[in-house]
Amino acid sequence: MAILKVIEVLANSGKSWEDATKKAVAQAAKSVNNIKSVYVQDQSASVDDGEIKEFRVNVKITFVVK
Repeated sequence: MAILKVIEVLANSGKSWEDATKKAVAQAAKSVNNIKSVYVQDQSASVDDGEIKEFRVNVKITFVVK
């Protein structure tokens, strides 16, 4: 039986929500091994002068604890 743990990570990108999600996983992978899934819990964006300036995500990352 595997033991799984979930962490919550916030990330942002000037490009897209998908890019922000990829950045969250890449950053988490620097200190967490065996990442199995990512769940996008929340998306938002900051707007300046009528244009989106930054895409933000709140994700839950699941990994196996050994």
